[in-house]
Amino acid sequence: MAIGERIKFFRVLRGMTQKGLGERIGFSEKTADVRVAQYESGTRTPKEKYVEGLAYALDVSPLALSVPDIDSDYGLIHTLFTCEDIYGLKADRVDGTLCLTLGKNNSNYSTMFDMINKWQKEAEKFTSGEITKEEYDNWRYTYPEVEAKRVRDSIDEMRAKSKKS
Repeated sequence: MAIGERIKFFRVLRGMTQKGLGERIGFSEKTADVRVAQYESGTRTPKEKYVEGLAYALDVSPLALSVPDIDSDYGLIHTLFTCEDIYGLKADRVDGTLCLTLGKNNSNYSTMFDMINKWQKEAEKFTSGEITKEEYDNWRYTYPEVEAKRVRDSIDEMRAKSKKS
């Protein structure tokens, strides 16, 4: 989710108007709503000082607004928070083990379940030695194209078998 989408998400969550948010961060009454609308639509990106102001006005961390740097621990956790907002991903405990779970009340549940399930199956193949690290990495780095190819290959194999029958 881009910074503009995050700004809008938190603005709506806080029950604020674009004009109200813009005025809180120091824009004039005339330009406040236009500037925030530009940020939200992505036609303009806020400078760092405005990101700080927006975060303060929305009562969130600046990391919650920014496109996260997943190479940092804080960037990663804010990415996971965004996944919670969009996909219903939750921190949970299952049999005492800390894990991430996918909320069933989300409109993307079946799609996300399917994708994460495929990922888990490939990871299991790697862990059991059925595939190599290189094959596992290839699957991860070429997903979803690799899955589409598998489906095409399976269909081609079924067609070839039916022609022989």
